[in-house]
Amino acid sequence: MANRRRGEVALCLGDERYTLCLTLGALAELEDAFGVHDLNALAERFGTGRLSSRDLLTILGLGLRGGGHAISDKEVANLALSEGIEPVAQAIVALLVSTFGAHEPGAEGGLSPNPPPPQTA
Repeated sequence: MANRRRGEVALCLGDERYTLCLTLGALAELEDAFGVHDLNALAERFGTGRLSSRDLLTILGLGLRGGGHAISDKEVANLALSEGIEPVAQAIVALLVSTFGAHEPGAEGGLSPNPPPPQTA
């Protein structure tokens, strides 16, 4: 069961229920993956609401491993999306808001409380 106070988010894919969480190590890996130098730049990057499918895969894989699931990037890429991409995108937005906090649109450093749905490329 996901604990929102610890930054955890639940995601159901098919019959499986997963917990997503971004650990400090995951955040460092995200900085590396997205070519940014600090958490503010990472929050700004995610605050645009524009995420590619590769971005979603990266965040999902790190979130799953942070949530305690021993799953490789290849296994993440092969997860069945029987409900489509929307539940995954919503869980990732909730994970990012839980991790970085929510701020008013245009506020520096953080995500909008109602960010637009991620746009996959």
